[in-house]
Amino acid sequence: MPDAIRQGIVANAGVVIVKVGTNVLTDESGRLDRNRMQSLADQLHRVHASGRRVVLVSSGAIGAGVGRLGIGKRPDDLPHLQACAAVGQSALMQAYQDCLQPHGIHTAQILLTAGDFDSRVRYLNVRNTILTLFEYNCLPIINENDTVSIAEIKFGDNDQLAAMVTNLLRAPLLVLLTNVDGLFSSDPRTDPNAKLLATVDHIDRAVTDMAGASKSSLGTGGMKSKLRAARLVTAAGESAIMANGAVPNILDRVFASEEVGTLFLPHGDDVPARDRWLGYTARPRGRMRVDGGARQAIEKHGKSLLPIGVVGVEGNFGKGDVVSICDQEFIEFARGLSNYSSADAERLRGLSSDQIERVLGKLPYVEMIHRDNLVVVG
Repeated sequence: MPDAIRQGIVANAGVVIVKVGTNVLTDESGRLDRNRMQSLADQLHRVHASGRRVVLVSSGAIGAGVGRLGIGKRPDDLPHLQACAAVGQSALMQAYQDCLQPHGIHTAQILLTAGDFDSRVRYLNVRNTILTLFEYNCLPIINENDTVSIAEIKFGDNDQLAAMVTNLLRAPLLVLLTNVDGLFSSDPRTDPNAKLLATVDHIDRAVTDMAGASKSSLGTGGMKSKLRAARLVTAAGESAIMANGAVPNILDRVFASEEVGTLFLPHGDDVPARDRWLGYTARPRGRMRVDGGARQAIEKHGKSLLPIGVVGVEGNFGKGDVVSICDQEFIEFARGLSNYSSADAERLRGLSSDQIERVLGKLPYVEMIHRDNLVVVG
């Protein structure tokens, strides 16, 4: 019998983000598995036909390039990774179009970099484009622009991108299709007593410690990456389900509210759209460390950050840039838009408000970061 909580979450998910990993789409040789892709497309059609708006975040461009070029394994150096992505991206999109064409669904390719999320204007443009594609009955298929991205290929993955798109659209549900059944109590490869967790209420340190150091042969992510993505979504008030994309009809089962995979429940209030960008999407350009009094004033009393509470400034940022706010143990608990450049912030840190004009010769702002431009994320 379906779980009542799952039923409620699935029933209310009018917009859904589905992320599929490279190993779900490719065979052992690294080539695209057309049977798996057709099965996925058929299921996406059924989700779409249920009246939901669907976005697919798909890995596989590099894997498709590896297969098409006959390399046999994923390269290690950046130029060859980018070359594989350039060859494979068109093959990946053509395969999706071929699989979805019988269902009358048009595919729309969107290639993004982290910079598209850092800029508020570009961030909103991405959102508007996706919403317009919905009007045309299109399935947006999103991938990182691996041919020009550097940090994303070396350190990033599409799990993070999928979470950011979920927050961008305020989608109630993110479905992470991977090559494992979900989150286990310990690594099932080494512990025969490991148990699959059906539901996780809160992603805390105990939960993240359950993630093994797994990493797929063709993809870039592992269990820790999936948990970071799920935490980004659930902290903003949405839900995530991690399930095995190789299981037949897995999406059908997810949207039938069957107890498959692991369901991660929201553990934060529904976060307004602008605060999602500020607190959970845009990358901080620097960091301010604050004392205990400042942290309490921000977290407990909703106050602005004043210069007197800042004990350290790191990074090179300008006025209006996003900065991370940490305590003296370097634990981030908030993010905000700085009223001052890093150079001026360093000059002002530790000073009372009446000393600002004496140092700068003027008083542009009393606050280092105003409360209206600050989001608690801890």
